[in-house]
Amino acid sequence: MRTKPRTAGPGENAVMITRVADGQWHALEDDLVVGRGHARHRPDGRLFVSIDAWHDEPFDRLAAAMSADLPTPVHTVVDEADAELTARWRRAGFMVRRREWEYVVPTDPQVTGLDVLPPSGVTIVPAGRADESLLRAVDRAIRDEVEATVGWHSMPAEVVHGPDGDTVVDPSTYAVAAAPDRYLGLIRVVIPIRPRIGLLAVRAGERRRGIARALLSHALGTLHHAGFTEAWTEVQESNHAASALFESAGARRAGSNLELVR
Repeated sequence: MRTKPRTAGPGENAVMITRVADGQWHALEDDLVVGRGHARHRPDGRLFVSIDAWHDEPFDRLAAAMSADLPTPVHTVVDEADAELTARWRRAGFMVRRREWEYVVPTDPQVTGLDVLPPSGVTIVPAGRADESLLRAVDRAIRDEVEATVGWHSMPAEVVHGPDGDTVVDPSTYAVAAAPDRYLGLIRVVIPIRPRIGLLAVRAGERRRGIARALLSHALGTLHHAGFTEAWTEVQESNHAASALFESAGARRAGSNLELVR
């Protein structure tokens, strides 16, 4: 879908902004693409945007055109170390909403000190062996608990939906903590290029029993045996319990991301 191009004013460089498709914009100068903008709804319903442009003018004009075309609120994520990009989004009216710490986590039990067993009556079911119906039940229960308190939008892990709102798209990536009649917690590890811990959660009534620590111990130990020396994860700045757990295992902060919103 093409919309009316937005051009520079008198005496300015002739940068034209064109919406070339749903959620896609191009900045053109002398018929050359000098910037691209993208917008998409994440599965949790929030609208996120990104802009790829070398110079301020194409970026600013893309941001203005996208802001005019899109409903609010609009979100974006930047590396906090990229002060120039953060300043560009601030000029476009975006403000910092939250910070996420990025951690590098060692996997060697001799380093993490996490060669621990789950509490009595709880067993760890390795990834790929979980009962899918029980896995989906604990996933939904935990998400409902979070949504009823701080809201799932506050979590670093993006909600991934499958058909009919199913949030467990790939059951093989989850290990779980199991009681005889139900699952009490889960951990999701994805290995595209480097291992990433995308979700570690325990039912509200089962916390402070060492279940999360046992799940993390299992996941890191499994990665270590597979030859991986490190994993990565993100933790929201305000989630002090999660930060404390990972830091107690020797995790170190490798950077931070800012979520901005207009």
